[in-house]
Parts: sequence; structure tokens; C-alpha cells
Amino acid sequence: MMAKKPESVFLEEWLRSRSGTYENPTLRHPSLVSAQAIIRAWADLRDSLQNQSFNSNHLESLKTLVNAQFSLYIADPQAKLLLSILSSQKVSLPQESYPLFVRLLYIWVRKSSRHSPGVIDSAIEVLLHLFSGHIHSNKSLSFFSEGVLLLGALSFVPSASEKSKTVCLKLLCQLLEEDYRLIRLSERTIPNVLAGIGYALSSSVNVYFVRVLSCLMELWDKSDGPSASVSNGLMILHLMEWSFSNFINSYFADKIDLFSRELLKNTRPTFSLYAVVMATAGVLRVINRSEQKALIELKTSAEERIEIISCCLVSSAGDADYATMEPKNSFLLQCISLALSKSGPFSYQPHVFLCLTKALFTEIFPLPRIYVKIQESPSGNLVGLVLNEVQQHLDSVIFKEAGAITGVFCNQYVLADEENRSAVEDIIWNYCRDIYMWHRKVALMLRGREEALLGNLEKIADSAFLMVVVFALAVTKHKLVLSAPQEIQIRLSVSILVAFSCMEYFRRMHLPEYMDTIRAVLTRVQENENASVSFVESIPSYDDLTNQAVPSSFQKMEYLWATDEVQTARILFYLRVIPTCVDCTPASVFRKVLAPTMFLYMGHPTGKVAKASHSVFVAFMSSEKDADPDERVTLKEQLVFYYVKRSLEGYPGITPFEGMASGVVALVRHLPAGSPSIFYCIHCFIEKADSLCSSVNTTPETDLGKSWDGELEPFKKMLDLLLRLLSLVDIQVLPSLMKSLAQLVIKLPSSGQDMILNELYQHVAESDDVTRKLTLVSWLQSLSYFSYQNTSKKAAIGAAKEIHDSMLGTEDSLSMNKISARL
Repeated sequence: MMAKKPESVFLEEWLRSRSGTYENPTLRHPSLVSAQAIIRAWADLRDSLQNQSFNSNHLESLKTLVNAQFSLYIADPQAKLLLSILSSQKVSLPQESYPLFVRLLYIWVRKSSRHSPGVIDSAIEVLLHLFSGHIHSNKSLSFFSEGVLLLGALSFVPSASEKSKTVCLKLLCQLLEEDYRLIRLSERTIPNVLAGIGYALSSSVNVYFVRVLSCLMELWDKSDGPSASVSNGLMILHLMEWSFSNFINSYFADKIDLFSRELLKNTRPTFSLYAVVMATAGVLRVINRSEQKALIELKTSAEERIEIISCCLVSSAGDADYATMEPKNSFLLQCISLALSKSGPFSYQPHVFLCLTKALFTEIFPLPRIYVKIQESPSGNLVGLVLNEVQQHLDSVIFKEAGAITGVFCNQYVLADEENRSAVEDIIWNYCRDIYMWHRKVALMLRGREEALLGNLEKIADSAFLMVVVFALAVTKHKLVLSAPQEIQIRLSVSILVAFSCMEYFRRMHLPEYMDTIRAVLTRVQENENASVSFVESIPSYDDLTNQAVPSSFQKMEYLWATDEVQTARILFYLRVIPTCVDCTPASVFRKVLAPTMFLYMGHPTGKVAKASHSVFVAFMSSEKDADPDERVTLKEQLVFYYVKRSLEGYPGITPFEGMASGVVALVRHLPAGSPSIFYCIHCFIEKADSLCSSVNTTPETDLGKSWDGELEPFKKMLDLLLRLLSLVDIQVLPSLMKSLAQLVIKLPSSGQDMILNELYQHVAESDDVTRKLTLVSWLQSLSYFSYQNTSKKAAIGAAKEIHDSMLGTEDSLSMNKISARL
């Protein structure tokens, strides 16, 4: 399979469509020129020849025909008419008409299926006359570009004689060598010039092949020549793809040998490295699609040529970072990356691999360089200095090809040697840390001020996140294998998790690759104490979380840790992952590193963050393993006191009830029986429930059933949790819980008491705990008795005192003694 055939018979238009920046509105919206207008235009031109005159009407007729070029067909008779007008000594033509005549002749050459050799020869004679006469002496840019295009097309016509083709190629080379400066005047003419060169290279004549190729390769480094750009490089790439396909399809073995000798094996010093890279990539693109085994040696030569250029670039760039990279090296990095993304499968080459790595972080995702500019720029000039640059990068070809370039990069990684693999891994992990630290500062500076700039920066970072995920997955597949040393597996697993935490803020979508990578590395971390400790200790310290270095130009800003979205996203990643490896985390490490962060983020206003903090507490309370079990138990009991305080001070409002409830359930289940911490927890929750109920204006007549889903909902949730604890707390704690609950329930209005009692009846009835069921039944009967005795607020308070005294052992009456015994 060769190169894709151009959508247009005009090579220059196909090249424009492949340049990444040029748009061809004529192709998308063809000029609507009627058949009558075309017929009338040809008639006007015949009149011009007959009358030996040329006026403005005839010029308009030429323009009409050129505007219809995509639907226009020109046969030999029309071509003869055009050549007759051009060669007439009696017709005085305006300067602007010559490019139009040449364009119409080009349409004839490209669209006519049969060309008369005589007409071809006539066209060449006319062109020789035009370019040697006063017309060309005016150095018209459009005439020059159209002439190069037509000369190349004529040399490509199969029916033209070898002599005619040779004349065309010679004149084309003279134009390129003498008047190349004209190309610099307009980028729009470059596709025409390149297409002319492409036709010339594909001609069946070999005598000027090397000269034409040299013209193409030498154009771009000249100070007065056309500019070297990514879009022009893409056209060079696809030009060589088109030309080399013609070499193969036409069995031009001699041209292939010449190309290999001149470009791949013995590149001249005058050749532009940028053009060599792009042209070589175009050849590789064809070879990779071909099934011819004879081209394998040529593929090797092409890959070695790009490797040699990459080696020179690596040596030239040295250790230059994103801030000190020379523009020339920066541009060549972009070209190599783009060339590889277009060329297809590429064998491993160490310097190509290093170039791709550098390009990813300095050219494709150049966030550090942009952050530095923002940091150094006065705040008032941020938009003017950086916004346009960032927007241009988002619209650039190199950024749009980020996915393809990442794919090539990962393929090179898989094939690389261990030394280069490790070096590149470290570069990527460090890049993630840099992005995290820089983006925190920049987000603080720009949030609420330059939202457009911040949003564009995050678009680049979003793509960088995808690159990191794809790379990390490649690492896990090829290095986290059973045969790899455990030490390497642990180091890489922790590094990947830390890198993901740094980039977590930029995760905008669900990625299977992301989850697959995390699952792969977690199996190594959660089973190894050293790995778990290493990961846990990588979490930012409490001081770092609560204090941010504010740039000098923003010293008046107050830093609030809870509003730092970048930091919050990273900590949320830790809070979600840590429960899976908390079993292997020693109590001393949890106390020193995790506990402060866990308690800090329990007070975060975002529910999912606070809930994740509670999950960490639950995981630690549920953990059993430790080299020193007593130390772990002691720490659990110590943490409960602050956990209860921290949770209740934010409830309702900040503390998510589900998270708090899971924490309470975990502590009553996993602390030793009769632990003082459990008594303290129940006491505090009873007090909080009482406070919540008292804060609402309730009377004995209040219908609590209508308020459970309103202002009393927090109290209702708290009461439900306490009721649930009846079946969870150990027997030593149960009497204290029943006593406190009775005191709480007896204060409620009668409607509330009825609802609670109904829930208790159902709860006890469904219980299959034989040990505590009899105790709960007796307690419930006594509670029911007192509830039905209370008909007013005053009676309720008195009953609460009586039941309290009876549970303390006060002997006021026989009935109370019986109830006390039951309680």
C-alpha cells in the first residue's frame, strides 16, 4: 500500500491540506461559476486573439476561468489558444495576466488525459521565452511560483519527450537557485513551489534529480530564503511520501538509489537538517506501508539518518532545560517528534528516544517554561505576554499530535535499554512533581483574575496527564513482572503513585488505563511495609499543606488551604489509596505523618474529601498488623478522643454523617472491650444529640414526624446511629449506652418518643443476639413505661431524673427498684 492518493489532481492543494495550518476554502466551497460564464470567457479570449487586443474584459475572463479551476477541464485546443495569445507579438498583455495564463496551462497539464507532444513543446518554448524576457525581469512572485509549478508538471507528463522534460528541469533548477528569495515574500506560494519540485523529482528523467533534490534541501537555512516552520516541514514530509511512492510504482530503482546516496548516506553540509528529517520521515512512511522486502535496507538507512541528527541535537542541547533551550534546537526537537509520529513503526534508537523525551516536556507540554514566564511577568501584563502564546500552542500541530507522539515515545521505551529507561522514568516523575508545585502557585495567582489563561494552561496539563498515564501503563506492563527484582518493582510502584497524585487535579475523565495502572502498582505497595511507608511518607507535610509560598506580587493574598484545589486533589488521591496499605503502615508512621493530615481534611468543606479522611480513620481502626500491637492499640484509643471532637464540631455542616458513622462503628468494633475511648465517644454523641434536639423549639405537642426530614434531620441521624450501637458495643459498655439513650428519649415530645420506641421494638425483635436480647427487652419495657407516664414537658424532665437515679442505684420506691434492676 503506497501513499494515499491526493484528493485533488493538484499536488499543491493536497500539500496544503496536509500542512496542518493551511485551509483551502476553494476546495471546501468551490466557486460557483456557471457553464455559460466559462463558455463566454473562452469566447472572449478567442476574440482577443482575433482582434489582437487585450483589455480589462479579457483579464476578467481569465480570472473567471481560474476561479473555476476545480471544475474546469482544458483540452489541447484551449491550451493552443492560451499559448497563441502568450506568444503573439501584437497583443500587449498586462503584467497581472501572466500568472493567470500559466495557471490555466497548469490545469491543462494536470487534467488532460492525453497531451499532444507538439503542444507540450510549444508550451515549453513559450515558458522559456517568458522567463528569459522582460516579464520575468520584474520578479513577480506569483509568476515565479506558477512557473515553477508548471515546469515541474510538464516534466512529469508521460507523453512529453525526454528532451522537453530535460529543458523543463533545467529551467526549474535555474529559477530555484536564482530567485528563491521571492518565496520568502509569501508563505502562500510555498505549496506551489514544493509541488513543482515534487513533479520534477518524479519525472522519468534522472539527469537533474540530484540538483532538484539539493534545491529542496538547501532552501530553508538561507537567511533570505523561506522560513523553516512545522507546517512547511509537514508539506516536505508528504511531498516525499508522494514522490517516493511514484519511485516505487514506476520502478525507478535508479532514483531510489540516488535518493539514498544523497540524503540518507552522505548528507551535504548545506542541507537543512530540518528538511532532511521531514523528507526522511516521508520516505519511512511509504516504506512502512509497503510489503516489499527490498526496502528493508533503505528503512534502516532512514532510521540511522534520523538517529545521527538526534545524536547531534542531544550533544548540542546538553543539559539545557526548558528555560535555556536554543530556538534552533527547540524547533528541531518539534520536527523530529512530528516526523516520527507520521512515519509509522520506528526501530529503537537511543538518541531518538532521548529527543522524544526532551520534546515532550519542552515542546509538546511546555508548562514549566510558561509557568516561569507568568511568575516573572508583572501581573498587569499577563494576558498580553502569555495568553496568546498559550492559545497558539493549543492550536499548533505539535500539540494536536501529542497523542501520536506519546505512542511513539512509549514504543521506544519498550524497546530501550535499562539505563535509558531508568533515566527517562526519573525525568517523567520529576516533571509531574514540578507541574504540581508550579500549578499550585500559578492557580493561586490567576484564579479569579485571568481565568481564560488558567483554563488554557489546564488544557495543556490535561493532555500531559494522559501522557503520564499511558507511559505509566507501559512501565507496569514491561517492568513490574515476576522476573524483575522486588526492589525495582517497589521503587517504580511508589514513584507511579506519587506521580499520579501530583497530576490528579488534571484527571477529567474515567480512564481504564489509569485504573489498570493503579491496580497493578497497589498489589506491590499494600503487601510490603517498606513500600507502604515510602508512599505514606511522600505525602506533603502538615506545614506544607497549610502554608503556601505566595509570589511577591501577590503578598496581600491570604492563603486558605481548603480553597487550594490543586493541593486538595492530590491529598484526595492519597486519602483514597492509603486505606489499601494501612495494614503495612507502622503506628509510629501513622501518628507522625498521616494523623495530622487526616484530621485536617476532616474539616474540608467538600464532602467527598472529608468522607475520604474518615475512611482513612476507619481503615486504621480496622487494621490489626503491627510489629508492636500494643503501640497500635494505644494509638487507636488516643486518636478516638480527637476524632470525636473533630467530627462533632463540624456536624451538621462540614462533617459528612456517613463518614462519621463509619468511623464510630469501626472504633466500637475494634477497640478493646470496655475501652474508655468508647465510653467517651458515646458520652459525646449523646451530648451532641441532646444539643441538636434542644436547638429546635420542641414542645410535647410537636409533631416530630413532620420534622425528621427538615430541621431535626441531623438529630434523627445521630439517634439512628446511637440505636445501631445497641447491637455493636460490648457488654461492658451496653449499660452506659442504654442509660444515656433512655435519658435522651424521655426528653422528647410524645410523638418523638412513639417513633423512637417503634424503631426500638423493630430493632430488638429482629435481633438474633441471644446474649443481649433479654437485657434490651427489659430495658425497652421500662423505657416504654416511663414514656407513657409523661404527658407534659415538666413530667418528662421528672421522669428523666427518676430513670437516671434508678440507673445510678437510688432506691426511692419499689417500682423504681424493679425498673432499675431491669435497666
